Amino acid sequence: MMDFQVSFKVNEKIYLRDPESTEIGKQIVKNAIDLIYELGFEHFTFKKLAIHISSTEATVYRYFENKHRLLLYILNWYWCYMEFLVDFKLQNITVKKDRLQIIVSLLTHGLPESTGQFDYNKKYLNHIVITESNKVYMVKEVAEINKDEVFKPYKDLCAKIASVIADYKPSYKFPRSLSSTLIETAQHQQFFKSYLPKLTDSPTGKENDFVYRFIADFLFRTLA
Repeated sequence: MMDFQVSFKVNEKIYLRDPESTEIGKQIVKNAIDLIYELGFEHFTFKKLAIHISSTEATVYRYFENKHRLLLYILNWYWCYMEFLVDFKLQNITVKKDRLQIIVSLLTHGLPESTGQFDYNKKYLNHIVITESNKVYMVKEVAEINKDEVFKPYKDLCAKIASVIADYKPSYKFPRSLSSTLIETAQHQQFFKSYLPKLTDSPTGKENDFVYRFIADFLFRTLA
């Protein structure tokens, strides 16, 4: 998969200062991705991030209120990136089944590892989404958080995939529910395959295309 260098405007209510507006802001996000990938979100702290970038906790707090807001920013950027990839990959594809298969492939395969100084590492981003994403919306305050439309990029991606499903089979009554189910199931199965393989039908966890084959089978049987 080709590696893209892109930037997106993330909901300003997520951050205190736009990290894309300064070099140190970009380094905060880039290195947060690296550290969350390395340590896990539970063990990630602003103090560790500040040390990693040779800065101070106060500097990090100028951009984000807490680490949950920083994780939410990272996930929003990822969902914007995924919607960009869907648009890019489908732009010249007219066969409706092929369009769905491309989407399934995007949802079930890792992204390339970025090596640029200022690029967010897409491989690490993908891993964080699989292992940490439910921590931003499976919280008691989700309804209150949602009022600020901070989940809009995720909803937009779901809506885009739902439109491709509806185009493939207009009579299907649940395209949005199927879309969000595909995304969540793809994440869960990738996690299980890597860490709890006996919860899948890829018991060794080494079958590269297992999740793609499972999601594609599930999707087209549902739409049959």
